[in-house]
Amino acid sequence: MPVTAIVLAAGEGTRMKSRHPKVMHKMLDRPLVGWAVRSVRDAGADRVVVVVGNGADEVRQYLGTIPGVETVEQTERLGTGHATRVALEAAGVSDGTVVVTYGDTPLVRPETIRALVERVERGDQSACLLTMTPPDVSGYGRVVTDGDGQVEQIIEDKDCTPEQRATLLECNSGVYAFDGAALAAHIGEVGNDNVQGEYYLTDMPTILKSHGLGVVAQHVDDYAEMLGVNSRIQLAEATRAMQGRINRRLMAEGVTMMDPTQVWVGPDVTVGQDTELLPQTFLMGQTTVGTDCVIGPNSRLTNATVGNNCLVDETIIVDSAIDDDVKCGPRAYLRGGAHFHKGSKAGTHVEIKGSEVGEGSKVPHLSYIGDARLGRDVNIGGGSITCNYDGKHKSHTEIGDHVFVGSDTMMVAPVTIGDNALVGASSCITRDVPAGALALERSKMFVKEGWADEYWARLREED
Repeated sequence: MPVTAIVLAAGEGTRMKSRHPKVMHKMLDRPLVGWAVRSVRDAGADRVVVVVGNGADEVRQYLGTIPGVETVEQTERLGTGHATRVALEAAGVSDGTVVVTYGDTPLVRPETIRALVERVERGDQSACLLTMTPPDVSGYGRVVTDGDGQVEQIIEDKDCTPEQRATLLECNSGVYAFDGAALAAHIGEVGNDNVQGEYYLTDMPTILKSHGLGVVAQHVDDYAEMLGVNSRIQLAEATRAMQGRINRRLMAEGVTMMDPTQVWVGPDVTVGQDTELLPQTFLMGQTTVGTDCVIGPNSRLTNATVGNNCLVDETIIVDSAIDDDVKCGPRAYLRGGAHFHKGSKAGTHVEIKGSEVGEGSKVPHLSYIGDARLGRDVNIGGGSITCNYDGKHKSHTEIGDHVFVGSDTMMVAPVTIGDNALVGASSCITRDVPAGALALERSKMFVKEGWADEYWARLREED
């Protein structure tokens, strides 16, 4: 039977104090709603329907980057029961298994959702409610079950007696799996006879039981999975929890971290064995790091590809790649599709943009190389620049194999420097340099002896 996941993401999130929808705030490098969608997808959902409301356009724009995600707008925010009914009707869901979860609950594991689905798919229950026991149960609805795990009652915190508050510790998480046919048949029975005048999904277990249908509870051992995000403080807490979860997995797989609390790794990142991630390292996006590397300290990699046995020291790499045995930094910046081949180097205070650096080539320090291709075993002297932009157009610089470029050289693109050429320091290269040639461009040095002594003497007299 098909599994449909409904992700409720229409809330305003006033406590975030933000112009953006709550579910669009990021945990690591992904919006909260993206984590919720990923979780149900990894749990095996065939369809994912996200209910949007506050900031619907912004949420839709993001979800449009995730193939196969459907959105339904809840134009009136009348509670979770109303949002679920809107999703069921708009998506035409009337069978299979339906999971209901939340766009602001990013820590729910796929295996937890899968267990809920499997419990309903046995066919003897109309719903399975996920429960938890947090350290502080105040504010949560309490779930009363019998010896077989059947839900007898959900008592809201405000309705509990003092004895119930002290003894009832199993709490409603608000995450459910339903038999789709039963949910579709009875969701219209949820009423709004409450102070807020809203329709609450928490009424569904009682409604289903009134029709003789079974509702079972399933307890989640790690209550932190159910932590919701309603403020920026809670966002930081959730981020810390996910950071720890990812870092523990990486360390178990053979990655070293001097201080795991100072390493942030996104969910789509892969890191090879015997790689060390030093403090203040950020690995985000579709980054892959090979084996036996040292990354950091103070490095940020986004959509980067790093080979084996690389050193990335105080370096930013964005949308770029380095092959095996490459050294970067300290304080290097690679961006815009830069590619360093095996054994090459980007040194201190070097920026490389949209350029290919050949095997064994070096840009050791204080240089900018943009829109260029460097061959094998090239050396770029400190303070050198490819002048690739004329204010309107970008132009290309081509440097052959075994070229030596002296310090403080300007290469005004478009320009080609042939194999085995040598460019003298402090040159401004505006024409192509043939292979094997020496290129030197400097104005004639002017020296007037004694002039400086006379100048300083004159200044002293003026004082």
